[in-house]
Amino acid sequence: MKYLRCYLLFFCLTAGFLVGFSSPETPKKATWIWQTELIETKKAEILTFAEENGVNLIYLRIDPQRAYSYYQPFIREANAAGIEIHALGGHPLWALQAHRERILHLLDWVKNYNKTAGSDEQIIGVHLDIKPYLLPEWNEDKPSVLSQWMGNIEAVTAAARKDAQLEVSADLPVWLDDTFVPDDPDATISKWMISKLDHITLLAYRNALDGPNGIAALVENELREADELGKPVIIAVNTKESPGERHTSFFDAGAEEMERQLALLPERLGSSHPSYAGNAVHDYVNWKKLAPGKKKLKRGTYIWQAELVISEPEKILAFAKSHAINLLYVRLDLQQPYEAYSEFVGKAAAAGIEVHALGGHPGWALEENRDRMLKLVHYVQAYNHSVAKNQQFRGIHLDIEPYVLPDWYEDTDSVLRQWMDNIEAFVAEAKQEGDLEVSCDLAFWLDGTSVPGDPDMSFSKWIIKQLDHVTIMAFRNYAGGRGGIVHLVEEEIGYANELGKELIVAVEMKQSHEGEFVSFYEYGKAEMERQLAIVTEQLSKQPSYGGNVVHAYDYWKNAKE
Repeated sequence: MKYLRCYLLFFCLTAGFLVGFSSPETPKKATWIWQTELIETKKAEILTFAEENGVNLIYLRIDPQRAYSYYQPFIREANAAGIEIHALGGHPLWALQAHRERILHLLDWVKNYNKTAGSDEQIIGVHLDIKPYLLPEWNEDKPSVLSQWMGNIEAVTAAARKDAQLEVSADLPVWLDDTFVPDDPDATISKWMISKLDHITLLAYRNALDGPNGIAALVENELREADELGKPVIIAVNTKESPGERHTSFFDAGAEEMERQLALLPERLGSSHPSYAGNAVHDYVNWKKLAPGKKKLKRGTYIWQAELVISEPEKILAFAKSHAINLLYVRLDLQQPYEAYSEFVGKAAAAGIEVHALGGHPGWALEENRDRMLKLVHYVQAYNHSVAKNQQFRGIHLDIEPYVLPDWYEDTDSVLRQWMDNIEAFVAEAKQEGDLEVSCDLAFWLDGTSVPGDPDMSFSKWIIKQLDHVTIMAFRNYAGGRGGIVHLVEEEIGYANELGKELIVAVEMKQSHEGEFVSFYEYGKAEMERQLAIVTEQLSKQPSYGGNVVHAYDYWKNAKE
């Protein structure tokens, strides 16, 4: 029996993800369109917005009074863009048996539509938004409403599977895990609904991931239930203004903060729950009006082993996707032909990931090694000329740490002068092409080092002024307090604000022997994410703050959870 149960669980998990959800490796990003008329008046605008925001699933409200031909152009173009369309409908009354025919009418409409539509114009499923808890009957006789609601769900799922493989899904509030099936106090309504539907969209309407009332805590029970049943769950957030309940919407926080929180979900939820299938934003109209914020924050890592981009490009891209990475510093082997990198860079760009060529050595601060640094610049320039625009490197990132050289201690001023001259040469050479970004890593403590001959100018400020962005190596494993990450970058943030430059904060995941406070190696991924969330929260109002990077891919990939 033990082996039979294991087999059945495996079968359920597999089957659950195969119905409309090709793989848990391909998370959904969904939204609702309630205003049917928009697909005619704003078709191009909707599809552009979907592409820019990674939307691959739209719940589209269907008005059955309109002709099938009204829907076909939009659905055809959406499907061509990789966007699934599910017919949306619902009303609190649809929970009652007396209104069952209204649900079945929507289902019949979709079936008949699909029979007349081309293969590229198909609707994938029916998505129900039924909120019976808004009815007076909910407070008068909740068990009766629950029983009728369950009966209607059974009726529509049975009808959907009778002669067509249509998916049936529904929006559910997060608190149904505390509501029980009538006459069965051990069975939650949430689990019952998950068992019947092909997927659920869980309305986790909060504007923060963490905390006892945060998204992660509110969806934990339903995800465990869905794990057991092998069904996918999409986690939804809200963008509509909610006066008096600001914590239930990202209306005030803005698009940037919403995307930052959503980017954390795959790691926080997907790593422990196979049922986690992606995110949804309610709804298109309000999402589009959401304040954009100043910019999209970077989230990146370093790939120091040049051969990995050639030997395991798909693994790197899968890791980047699952960790919401949109920036890669990639070390190059300049002996490789350009085609060794072009496919990887192109795929990364298609996934919304910037790739910057990475190089560096402590000796690159010295004048005698300037040509080695410029060799990298010339390789990248020639490479960018030889490949398609979508395969070009976005920039060049240097990691030069001359303070590990004996020369640093023998004559710091001399090393600093040579380093500055090399940086100026690097920028001048790279900017001949005009569109290459230039950046470098910088130790946080260099803000206390003065430019030779100018005691009032911090070396950090000088470097920040020369480059498009600087990545500050704030290698600490705690965000707040004296000596924490935020405190360490305070001066550099001020310089970058003054100069109008971007500053990215780097943390360490490599095992360190410099002190237990340096790296997240001992603490693992979850603690790092928690501290980085604090860093972002505390720095997000600074105009120069550009995001975070983790050093480095190998260490992050193999870190403890």
